[in-house]
Amino acid sequence: MRFLLILPLLATLGSSAQDKVLFKVSRSHVTFRSEAPLEEIAAGNNRATGLLDATARTFAVRIPIVEFQGFNGPLQREHFNENYLVSRMWPNATFTGRIIEAVDLAVPGTHEVRAKGQFTIRDVSHERIVPCRVVVSADGIRVTADLDVVLADHGISIPKVVEQKIAPVVQVVVDLLFKPEATAR
Repeated sequence: MRFLLILPLLATLGSSAQDKVLFKVSRSHVTFRSEAPLEEIAAGNNRATGLLDATARTFAVRIPIVEFQGFNGPLQREHFNENYLVSRMWPNATFTGRIIEAVDLAVPGTHEVRAKGQFTIRDVSHERIVPCRVVVSADGIRVTADLDVVLADHGISIPKVVEQKIAPVVQVVVDLLFKPEATAR
């Protein structure tokens, strides 16, 4: 299945007459942290996949929910997957969109930009504008971002009995390295 669903999106978002330089995620690290009064929950995931059209500045990133590791214990991970994110029904979080600023991703340097697009968890999408740092170097294009995710915005409710253990807003940190994949016309 890989990116059969995302590639048409990139094709429609990109420019049709220009050469396109596609970059693919080669390394990823996505973490989340829930800091509630009685408990801190943290987990990480190194299995994100994604594509970036450097010419059109469009992107699509997919994070497999079940791949998050590092919870306080196996029961906490089970509750995360079964009760809150329901990963068997909605296996991925996605963010698809475009870099707002007209930055040339072929020129080495560091750029502070905003990524605008649809952020989807549990099949509930919201338009988000996320500040990002983009570093273009010989290693590829590295994108880092910090964002807050309001659980209720994605249909995730916290039962009263555990509301002191799960924060209603979760901090997410994203670090993606995109490497050139292909040039298409």
